[in-house]
Amino acid sequence: MTYQFDFGVLLPYWPQFLHACLLTLWLAATAVVCGFVIGIATVLARRSGMAVLRVVALSYIEVIRNTPFLVQVFFIFFGLPTIGISFTPWTAAFIALSLNCGAFSAEIIRGGVDSIPRGQFEAGAALGLTPLQVFRYIILKPALRIIYPALSGQFILALLTTSIVSSISAEELTSTAQLIDSDLFRSFEIYIVATFLYFALSMIFSFIFKGIDRAFFSYPIK
Repeated sequence: MTYQFDFGVLLPYWPQFLHACLLTLWLAATAVVCGFVIGIATVLARRSGMAVLRVVALSYIEVIRNTPFLVQVFFIFFGLPTIGISFTPWTAAFIALSLNCGAFSAEIIRGGVDSIPRGQFEAGAALGLTPLQVFRYIILKPALRIIYPALSGQFILALLTTSIVSSISAEELTSTAQLIDSDLFRSFEIYIVATFLYFALSMIFSFIFKGIDRAFFSYPIK
């Protein structure tokens, strides 16, 4: 084996790697927050008395969960412009990731809501609360405790999934690594560094989420 490893050539590019990490975190965080909001709205639509809303919500979930994320990105970035709807790479990446997170979050939230005893819903109705008020004040908090591990895992998954948007040249960690590779042609060293950064980010946030879980959700069920 004659290949000479040289990680020193990457030192001048560390500011670019760090900037790319921040962009990746920003994309993942904003998409997950937006996806959570979409997920709640989808769950409410599925529980609505209007058949149209239930069908739309279920169709959205099934389409997103049963198609590849790369195809969703390509559809938004390359497909929609044919009907006059165009987005920048970053915007297309954000929309695709938010919709993807929204569909998976909806199923996570639905599972948490369905785990709440029916008597809680009936108690809220007996107090004269609207279905939305029952969901907000009575159901959401205990359901959030149940679904928190899955939601925190959803963030880690979204963080790693951002690498796919490099296929449309959206600026994040993988696309930055590709640009640096086109300058240096040191693929092994560059992607080792990128792998380490993804792993480090995932582990850091895993520890953060575990700390939040212990601080806010580790209380006995009454």
